Amino acid sequence: MSRYKDEQCRICRREGQKLFLKGSRCYSDKCSVTRRNYAPGEHGQGRKKLSEYGTQLREKQKTKAFYGVGEKQFRKYFEMAENKKGITGEVLLQILESRLDNVVYRAGFGVSRAQARQLVNHGHFDVNGIKTDIASYLVKPGDVISVRENKKDSKIIKENAEINSNKPVPEWLEKNNEKLEAKVVRLASREDVDLPVEEHLIVELYSK
Repeated sequence: MSRYKDEQCRICRREGQKLFLKGSRCYSDKCSVTRRNYAPGEHGQGRKKLSEYGTQLREKQKTKAFYGVGEKQFRKYFEMAENKKGITGEVLLQILESRLDNVVYRAGFGVSRAQARQLVNHGHFDVNGIKTDIASYLVKPGDVISVRENKKDSKIIKENAEINSNKPVPEWLEKNNEKLEAKVVRLASREDVDLPVEEHLIVELYSK
């Protein structure tokens, strides 16, 4: 699957807000949105007012950026959400939150979703005791995500555990700091999603 590989700070500037794609850098004075709060490019400072379609499109692009998901997979998740009971936009966010890379990030094993995705792809985690290196794997209630035994002494895992030791864990997860594992108690609800996303705009876009 193709993935956007441009500088991540440009994505935040294009959306006009922090998307927290680079971990601790986003909270520092080095954040590009803080330093240059306008869109990238020659005409970035002369941004025009968006049309209704443009607003809906930007909301979709922003949500894709939050979760690091490509267009084809995002559309697949939307179709899954449409076929499930509940409000489509909220179910879509629930599916995105259920991705293994997002769970690893939410549990504090990664400082950003991008880093969490890389750690998953490199085989740092088990799901229910089985090595799982697919970042898009969708977890279920009762699943236990743990750092693999042979990766617990990894420098990056230790650093992340220390940095995020006091980071709040969402209510739908239970974390065991000593065992370096997290259990999915339930699927995330809309109230659990702390991202500035207006999911109804995405539903409106795909409903055209």
